[in-house]
Amino acid sequence: MDAGLVIQLGRETLWTAILLCIPPLGLAMLVGLVVSIFQALTQIQDTTLTFIPKILAVFLSLAVWGAWMLNTLTSYAIRILTGIGDLGV
Repeated sequence: MDAGLVIQLGRETLWTAILLCIPPLGLAMLVGLVVSIFQALTQIQDTTLTFIPKILAVFLSLAVWGAWMLNTLTSYAIRILTGIGDLGV
């Protein structure tokens, strides 16, 4: 196993992880921003107010993009597992 293959596998792994994290984290960040603006406008300083909307946003994003995320992860795993035979170890 040479260094180029390790770098390629690491790059593909990181890119897949980033792609899978974007929908839930992006939506949670957007909901957190909206709730923070709402708190600033109404002067409600409750720190626990953001948890429930963020959790609901993450569950909603998993419901909407879950099939795509599973397909992406499955295709990545298939590429990695079929590539094991090409290593020649």
